[in-house]
Amino acid sequence: MAVWSNPGMSAQPQSGAARAPFRTVALVGRYSTAGIEGPLSALADCIQRNGQQVVFERETAQATGLTQYPALSASEIGSQADVAVVLGGDGTLLGIARQLAGYRVPVIGVNHGRLGFMTDIPLEDVQVVLPAMLSGQYESENRTLLESRVFRDGTEIFSALAFNDVVVNRSGISGMVELAVSVDGYFMYNQRSDGLIVSTPTGSTAYALSAGGPILHPTLSGLVLVPIAPHALSNRPIVLPHDAEVTIQVATARDASVNFDMQSLTSLVPGDRIVVRRSAKSIDLLHPVGYNYYATLRKKLHWHEYPSEDNRL
Repeated sequence: MAVWSNPGMSAQPQSGAARAPFRTVALVGRYSTAGIEGPLSALADCIQRNGQQVVFERETAQATGLTQYPALSASEIGSQADVAVVLGGDGTLLGIARQLAGYRVPVIGVNHGRLGFMTDIPLEDVQVVLPAMLSGQYESENRTLLESRVFRDGTEIFSALAFNDVVVNRSGISGMVELAVSVDGYFMYNQRSDGLIVSTPTGSTAYALSAGGPILHPTLSGLVLVPIAPHALSNRPIVLPHDAEVTIQVATARDASVNFDMQSLTSLVPGDRIVVRRSAKSIDLLHPVGYNYYATLRKKLHWHEYPSEDNRL
């Protein structure tokens, strides 16, 4: 079994006490969205009026035509910017967060998507909320990532980081996959199912939730394994320690793959092993002062809604 460093426990949310203002702000947008140029330009103007320098993520600048600002790659943002502001949905934030993990550049999410668990600032509030945050009034929350390596015949053929989850599943119209799962070198079970999710606490409100997994508070440091439509109903979700190493071996499958945050994938064949553990890299998400995770759950999962008087028990 490989010996990897133990990154320790997740940091608890830090208070909203004022800090030094940010100086250089990188803007990242979901540039495939029609009409996003206007909100991005307005956001850049807001940041400049607040006294910060604006730079754009290179692909965002090229796709939107907002080329009057310096355009930087993700690695250049990591070395030159003080904070990244993402305008889009959670998928946009996932993509840039994986690239910035390991740099000391926190991320602020402005919601221009649908659900928005992580991009939690409504676009209509950004002109008021964002200047205060960039001036140093925010709350910080550290989020962990997963690192995964795929081995075939003893040779590593693929590796990737994941913010939400690593998912091994059947592809297309193929039948169930059979997976042999071990934790820290100890065999746990053989599973026949549509697949298996290895999720971070952040990812527990994503695919893992829809597959019947538990919600983990994002400051926890464990991993959760969630079977996807298991053949045996006794295959239940299980929460593992933060330093667990999970090995998933493909026993049988006509057509299987492993994907990372649903944004990158590689095909699998029987005998392939996928090794997943918590990464030493993490990312800080910044929230407005007064941010509350339970309020986010209540809003995004519609826990605040009640049935009508006629349907109420």
